[in-house]
Amino acid sequence: MANFFSDNKDLQFQLKHPLMRKIVELKERGFAEKDLYDHAPQDFEDAMDSYRRVLEITGEVCGDVIAPNAEEVDHEGPRVVNDHVEYASGTVRNLKAIVDAGLGGLTLPRKYDGLNFPLICFVMANEMVARADASFENIWGLQDCAETLNEFASEELKQKYLPLVSAGATCAMDLTEPDAGSDLGAVMLKATWSEEKQTWLLNGVKRFITNGDGDISLVLARTEEGTTDARGLSMLVYDKRDGGVKVRRIENKLGIKGSPTCELVFTNAPAQLVGDRKMGLIKYVMSLMNAARLGIGAQSVGTCEAAYREALKYAHEREQFGKPIIRFAAVSEMLSNMKAKLQGVRALLYETARFVEVYKQYTHISHERSLEAEERQEMKFYNRLADGFTPLVKLFSSEYANQLAYDAIQIHGGSGFMKDYPCERLYRDARIMNIYEGTSQLQVVAAINAVTKGTFMEQIERYAAAEYTETMQPIVAKLKELTAKFTEMVDHVEAGEKEVGGFKDFHARRLVETAGHIIITYLLAREAGECEDYAAPACVFCKLAEGKVNEAYTYTMHSTTEDVALFKGVEAEC
Repeated sequence: MANFFSDNKDLQFQLKHPLMRKIVELKERGFAEKDLYDHAPQDFEDAMDSYRRVLEITGEVCGDVIAPNAEEVDHEGPRVVNDHVEYASGTVRNLKAIVDAGLGGLTLPRKYDGLNFPLICFVMANEMVARADASFENIWGLQDCAETLNEFASEELKQKYLPLVSAGATCAMDLTEPDAGSDLGAVMLKATWSEEKQTWLLNGVKRFITNGDGDISLVLARTEEGTTDARGLSMLVYDKRDGGVKVRRIENKLGIKGSPTCELVFTNAPAQLVGDRKMGLIKYVMSLMNAARLGIGAQSVGTCEAAYREALKYAHEREQFGKPIIRFAAVSEMLSNMKAKLQGVRALLYETARFVEVYKQYTHISHERSLEAEERQEMKFYNRLADGFTPLVKLFSSEYANQLAYDAIQIHGGSGFMKDYPCERLYRDARIMNIYEGTSQLQVVAAINAVTKGTFMEQIERYAAAEYTETMQPIVAKLKELTAKFTEMVDHVEAGEKEVGGFKDFHARRLVETAGHIIITYLLAREAGECEDYAAPACVFCKLAEGKVNEAYTYTMHSTTEDVALFKGVEAEC
């Protein structure tokens, strides 16, 4: 029997991070509920034991149910029946297995029948589900919409909806429209208050909605008559049982075919306001999108894990010229690079999740009581890191998912192009990951402030100041050289920006990726001090990072303000 948690030492390692003690104490509020609920932990060790047990159950469901169903689900896919989604039969079995295992409401408070687990555990569960079937992660993983309700909705709405999620209700976030994709400020779906029915009524169309026929949907809609910008948008919650929404069609996609991507028609669909009017995009969607980007990070890392394992297995089994192909240098190098990228981006994922976790817990506590001065400072500190690292992890993980899926097919050779092996499905599934929930280009836009405002550099300096093993000293020395180049690049770009607008935007991706390569290498070097298994990936990734940083450095430092004009010339060609 397969278990996607117990067979992955890297996941188990990440669960042991020193910051987990602080995270658990914040999440459990000093174990205040130990006498209120039978399943509430008594102390830190008890909590960690509960996390491991539930993650093992998750790993078992992923290995024994979801993964074996993946090919069938990909082939069958969902369909529209009587204006609603009917899942593939394998997806129905997956959902039943997840509900039977009690894996709904993983992070929700116990008073809403949740498990009150940290975000770290949810991210791990998402990663394992994605390794089994990335399309199903899009269905199960959207329960993080409930966290937005938990953070911003009234107690009445929480009592109504959160226990449903804990019991297995599926969720969706209805944001994009035919004319409002990345530009959500252009959303025009109309929400009108009905005095007669004492509810908001939604009218309009939403498009490209993941799991669009979910049981509970968070809907971005225009509540302010006569507005055309973000200030007129509010967040509402819609209950599928109330009717008023029809699925016009399910998109015929390249990949993640088990996940229904819907076009929805709202006709006087009743909904309830979440939080304050006019804050839908400005506040609530930003929070929702950051959670979703962390979710795509987990989905991408799970895809990386699946691709690497498929490639490694095939390389051991396939023989050419009298020996397994893994014994050919070209193949073994590819696998070494794949493993380094996988472990590197996983390190970045869980580092980010820890930053987000601490910040979010302080936010929840601030709603319960006034924070102490030291707590407020910590919340601001982790908030700043979370804001910078979230787009960074989405950028790197989704790009690596595509790279590893590509390399897995290459290692399979001609067989990888056939549907006989899972790697072709992984390749198709991966392609969306650097597009949805904000393209890679938009992640750069989101992350560049962490470069120019010094967030990344300050954290790099903290990593540099830490202690490392003797084995890692050459890597640390190399990282200091690369950091000096990064500083030169930033200075050069900022000077260029003063001369001509657009110079920073032109080099933004090179700056963000340079910061990311340095950060990931430091994370692997740090982990190598705790576990020898990370020494080789740290060395390999350092060489990859050095090549990428030097390439970016050469291009950036030889770039002049005239380059911006040259590339802007492309706009005129249309």
